[in-house]
Amino acid sequence: MNTTQTSGNLYLIPVTLGDNKVTSVLPGSVLEIIQHIDYYIVENVRTARRMLIKMGLKKSIDSLTFFTLDKHTNKREIDSFLYPAIHHNIGLLSEAGVPGVADPGAEIVKLAHYKNIRVIPLVGPSSILLALMASGLNGQNFAFNGYLPVKKPERIHRIKELEKRSKLENQSQLFIETPYRNNQLLEDITSNCQPATRLCIAADITLETEFIQTRTIKGWSKHLPELHKRPAIFILQA
Repeated sequence: MNTTQTSGNLYLIPVTLGDNKVTSVLPGSVLEIIQHIDYYIVENVRTARRMLIKMGLKKSIDSLTFFTLDKHTNKREIDSFLYPAIHHNIGLLSEAGVPGVADPGAEIVKLAHYKNIRVIPLVGPSSILLALMASGLNGQNFAFNGYLPVKKPERIHRIKELEKRSKLENQSQLFIETPYRNNQLLEDITSNCQPATRLCIAADITLETEFIQTRTIKGWSKHLPELHKRPAIFILQA
């Protein structure tokens, strides 16, 4: 463990979940903090620059320094992203929602703790928690499972496994899919789960097209919503 205390902090900066009004989902304190940060760790520089401008950044966007953290980033580079924290604050941005949750930013946060850099999470929208809040399913005991397998046989096996676990542990099971595969996943869920099992579908959270409903599998089987290319959270509870 590095015991050297830095003067800079790592701010975990939430962003909108889609193309909606910033002030409808982000508190003013977040919009104020970005005015005092010159270094950012982001997944995509272009979208991060656009988001900061949308959030009301007053300084020149070209005066900022960006470090890219994505699946192509060499792990040996990541350590250097936190060098500015010796004297400066650093902001960590996700592509949508909050950093570090279903997001590669967790690696930076882990490293910051190791380096004794203070980590400060800021308030903002989490699609996972917002979906759970609105589902009416068990919010006392739940698990987020990320993406399910892409291949159909493995995906169906995983769905049945999660349904069984949900019943045994009285635990809500949350998972997501790449938006263009949502309809296929929904068909697999409704075709393979028990009729009385409950399923919450939460799509386009915080947007004007927001859709959040919880029904039994039998209830959903009568009419499946169109989810193609719509960011969605699925919550299953038997």
